[in-house]
Amino acid sequence: MPSLVLFLLIVLLALAGCSGGAELSAHPLPTMAAEPTRGADLASAEAVARRFLDAWQNGDFEEMHRLLTFRNRELTPLDEFRAAYQSTQDHLTLEHIEYRPSNLTGEERWLALQYDMTFHTRNLGQFSDAKRSLQLVMDPEAGGWRIAWSRADIFAEMGEGARLVFEAQVPSRANVYDRLGVALADQNGRMVRVLANNARIPDRDVCFQILAESLDVPLAEIADLFNLRSRSHWLVDAGLIEPDVYIKNSELMKVYCGAEFRQQPTRRYVQGALLPHVIGHVGYPDATQIPQLESIGFNAETIIGKSGVEESMNEILAGRPGGRLSLVAPDGKRLRVLSEVPSRIPESLWLTIDAGLQTEVARLLKLAYASSPWSEGSSGASVVIMDVNNGELLTMYSHPAYDGNILNPFPTTGQAQAVDGLKAIVEDERKPLLNRTTQGAYPTGSVMKGLTAIAALESGVYDETTRYNCTGSWAYGPDVRYDWLRGGHGIMSVQTGVTNSCNPFFYQAGFSLNARDPWLLPSFGRLLGLGRLTGIRSIPEVAGILPTPENVTTYTGLPWSYAHAVNLSIGQGEVQASPLQMARLYAAIANGGYILRPHLVRERGILDQRTRVAEREVMVDAQLNPANLAIVRRGMCDVVNSYSGTAAHQFYGSPLLDIGVCGKTGTAQVPGEDDPPHSWFIAFAPAKEPRIVIVTMVETAGEGSAIAAPLTRDILEYYYFGAR
Repeated sequence: MPSLVLFLLIVLLALAGCSGGAELSAHPLPTMAAEPTRGADLASAEAVARRFLDAWQNGDFEEMHRLLTFRNRELTPLDEFRAAYQSTQDHLTLEHIEYRPSNLTGEERWLALQYDMTFHTRNLGQFSDAKRSLQLVMDPEAGGWRIAWSRADIFAEMGEGARLVFEAQVPSRANVYDRLGVALADQNGRMVRVLANNARIPDRDVCFQILAESLDVPLAEIADLFNLRSRSHWLVDAGLIEPDVYIKNSELMKVYCGAEFRQQPTRRYVQGALLPHVIGHVGYPDATQIPQLESIGFNAETIIGKSGVEESMNEILAGRPGGRLSLVAPDGKRLRVLSEVPSRIPESLWLTIDAGLQTEVARLLKLAYASSPWSEGSSGASVVIMDVNNGELLTMYSHPAYDGNILNPFPTTGQAQAVDGLKAIVEDERKPLLNRTTQGAYPTGSVMKGLTAIAALESGVYDETTRYNCTGSWAYGPDVRYDWLRGGHGIMSVQTGVTNSCNPFFYQAGFSLNARDPWLLPSFGRLLGLGRLTGIRSIPEVAGILPTPENVTTYTGLPWSYAHAVNLSIGQGEVQASPLQMARLYAAIANGGYILRPHLVRERGILDQRTRVAEREVMVDAQLNPANLAIVRRGMCDVVNSYSGTAAHQFYGSPLLDIGVCGKTGTAQVPGEDDPPHSWFIAFAPAKEPRIVIVTMVETAGEGSAIAAPLTRDILEYYYFGAR
């Protein structure tokens, strides 16, 4: 009777094993046993082996552990067993495995399943491990076949204490250039890596003290690194030191640590304070970023882009690590290479920025702040220059700037100077980290009048023949508002209203637009990009504020009325825009009504093999009437060229008059403060076939015609005629 029960149990185990999935076979594998065992025993042994390998396929370590012999389970508890496989999967970046059994060999109580295994990994591709052997034994305590497991069942060499070692080949971060090939960011910074053979340190106590001082870390951390976290035969990477520390302490480290040194390139910003808001900086990943980095072969010590173009284009600049996965003996000898993959070469970037032009803009702004009486009360300024036909940004300068090198983990300025620089940034009330070109949101003042003129003409509320007598004030009931020119400007058309920047003319335009439809003026503002992100991909930006009948209560607590439209018509009240938004708006006036996506990255590639990144992208075709645009453009050209133009006195005698510059002044009152107004000037050139638009915005400095206009003139003279 017991033999019948045993026979039925064996049959049931065989049937259960044969139902495990597509990999299983209903027929037992051929055997080469010297003394063949019963067919039912072979079938059940094969079923157990397949169940074990299927469980590995499925990541079911508990099931695998249940299939070990009773003795194996005692010697290797589940947690330890799971950790061994999980560590292997992590090293491999394993996605899934496939196995192909070949035959079952052995004697009556000992069998071995011969099979081939294919590993599919995320970072190392696919590789095979052939002629593997899985040992099975008839375990009386389990009442059937079980796996006689050892670490050799992960990889054969592990049975002798070998470990998996991945030698990463992390490519050097690629460079960033300006549009003309001037290097802006490279890997020519230098640090020194300190290594010491843990088994050959002449004086551990003195060595640890020297390393702690050189690396500026606690002594206990150094001791822990060598004594607890590293094995006795390892070559330990102690860390990175600055070149001056190397010069000072290298001989001591050689004597007491037996240290070796390797140069390591680090990120360097060639002109650190020229483009920090655009290029950004690099640093260590946040905890939330590490899993994604590890999934593609990097590690927690990887330096990645943290802001600006460095961050937005990190994958291109960093490439993808390659490496070699080997089985290494306890004595450090490489036993076998499992897989080797090349790294993906990083690609350099060529920005749309003209570094020479950016340098001159920075110089002129610094000079103005150093020599002008208004500078004491002004917190900052910005200049944006954009190609009106394709959206490429030639200049994006935010003042005050800072040296981007001081934010890097291994600053080329040196750690001490970087700490002082960072402290100065934090304590500077002017907020140097703020990129005023895209993150500064300001009332626009009279540069809004170009938009108001377009809305009045396009809606039909005004046309070329419309006239208004600008007497110096405008009134609606008790609401009386005044012009900036006490006596007024006389009879104004749309064109001359733009040229003279007559406030009452635009008060009336805003009032008339609102009377026709309260949404008219806000809708044209939205059409031309206000209150919306510009779509620039490489750096952060704000959308600003465009008040509308729908949202004005949020900002004022009051329902929409004519007063909001009148304020909006001259760029006061709740409206706020960034310099980049205004550059895009006036580029549309210059290019025929196309709102373009702004671009900062022009090309990517390796050496001379480049791919175009910045392609002209029309985000909105406003479909503006060319005749109406021509009216506004003529009015802007007269701002510079006509005797009554608000900026004509600043351009008098300039060679720019031969090229033709068209502009608009803006003086924006700061709400709720007694500070001087923001100073704006926006221009495009040449007048007949516009190529560029420039926006100059100086915070709380004074009138646009007095501050921003002459700065713009000087920048344009450099752009067209070079240094003078």
